[in-house]
Amino acid sequence: MTNSTDVVRLWSATKRYGSGPRTVTALDQVTTTFTGGTFTAVMGPSGSGKSTLLHCAAGLDRVSEGKVDIDGIDLGGLGETALTLLRRDRVGFVFQAFNLVSALTAEQNVALPLRLAGREPGRADLLAALTEVGLGHRGRHRPSELSGGEQQRVAIARALITRPAVLFADEPTGALDTKTSRDVLTRLRDVVDRHGQTVVMVTHDPAAAAYADRVLLLADGRIADELHGRTGAETIAARMAALEVVAC
Repeated sequence: MTNSTDVVRLWSATKRYGSGPRTVTALDQVTTTFTGGTFTAVMGPSGSGKSTLLHCAAGLDRVSEGKVDIDGIDLGGLGETALTLLRRDRVGFVFQAFNLVSALTAEQNVALPLRLAGREPGRADLLAALTEVGLGHRGRHRPSELSGGEQQRVAIARALITRPAVLFADEPTGALDTKTSRDVLTRLRDVVDRHGQTVVMVTHDPAAAAYADRVLLLADGRIADELHGRTGAETIAARMAALEVVAC
């Protein structure tokens, strides 16, 4: 379910670290968009800039040159407080480490973003968010009582409770086994198809990228290739292998 609106845009986005002869260009003049209601996988060899792209697109890091906007808001024009508020209200994050608070129940973990924003979540909303990821019956359980896949699904529910414009996921299945990974990826695919959520996922796994509508392949900080439409893992793996040969 695409809405044809570009939720995230990057124009000539460049990110450099260091200075002088030690300068490293992690992202090099990248121009791309992420359309509403689509699922994009970002892939590339180690050091290709995929995590830097995610961090800059999400406002976790600022570009050295170029422009990034989310929901029509230019991130470069925001001070640190305004940028923090935009990330809180308009951006969801899911990472390889689940980052749940061990002393809190699943329900309480999901409620955290709303409470941090000064909003008191209704229990019905929390239950609905957990039910959406198949955990409506596990709301009273703490992370130690949940499997790795269940913890990641709680993290997804937490990321979506604020109804963000975009959900960024950085290697969300990296710590999970194959079966559990499929379950988590199916949940992400569902929120795109059923609710029009925009998802941008960094992954090294072609099988994970096969769940996406589009695969963005990076090399040396630049977009080297794109695959559009649902693409099989074998095709994605072949394109990745070709990039890695060039990178060597």
